[in-house]
Amino acid sequence: MKYIGAHVSASGGVANAAIRAAELDATAFALFTKNQRQWRAAPLTTETIDAFKAACETHNYSPAQILPHDSYLINLGHPVEEALEKSREAFIDELSRCQQLGLTLLNFHPGSHLQQIPEEKCLARIAESINIALAQTEGVTAVIENTAGQGSNLGFRFEHLAAIIDGVEDKTRVGVCIDTCHAFAAGYDLRSEEATAATFAEFDRVVGFKYLRGMHLNDAKSGFASRVDRHHSLGEGNIGHDAFRWIMRDARFDGIPLILETVNPDIWVEEIAWLKAQQYAETTAG
Repeated sequence: MKYIGAHVSASGGVANAAIRAAELDATAFALFTKNQRQWRAAPLTTETIDAFKAACETHNYSPAQILPHDSYLINLGHPVEEALEKSREAFIDELSRCQQLGLTLLNFHPGSHLQQIPEEKCLARIAESINIALAQTEGVTAVIENTAGQGSNLGFRFEHLAAIIDGVEDKTRVGVCIDTCHAFAAGYDLRSEEATAATFAEFDRVVGFKYLRGMHLNDAKSGFASRVDRHHSLGEGNIGHDAFRWIMRDARFDGIPLILETVNPDIWVEEIAWLKAQQYAETTAG
């Protein structure tokens, strides 16, 4: 079964994220458990935790259908020790918040070398950061998101993801989330069903579908291999519809959150309905 949804606002309390997802007729959702542009947040109260769990139960969302995202400020590969420690502390807090909420996944951007250390050293730092955080938490899988490769961000090659996973000691608590816009901007072609099949064959060879824990389904305003991260609505960008049709019909994407981060929330209801319909539509000839 496909779990399809969007990254919804948790404004007013994390319980509202489940309510807003249900209003979209979504079977999955993503959220921030705290303000993503601030380092610190007030601890979760028992009341907040209970309200979130109750809202999820009311609207039939299990942890397998929810893909929380950590703060954009965190850089687990930071070249400066003091800043690295700050990021690690914040990441541990993000994992702990997920654990408190009964969630089992945490999506994050791997990190950036900031032109100060070699890629290999940065990737090793990211893996070490994950090891440190996993050792201090329980039950939550660290889900590495591929990037577009903008600036000095790592994670834009499947080989980067594989290298990080290789350095993580507990392989049962590490996974990946593939963002289609990021992949396209990083040079993985998704402009036809054939190209999409080839891209995911490479993903399977380099990383492995066993590590796939979620997807971000976004079209791209940015050009192919541009290394620029610019999302678009489905079918309105440079990827087009074919990749998303193909993903919806492939059972390897079952049972994980498939999350829209497209640019127009006003049409998320239509985009979710269209994605759902692709699972059952007949494959077009050619």
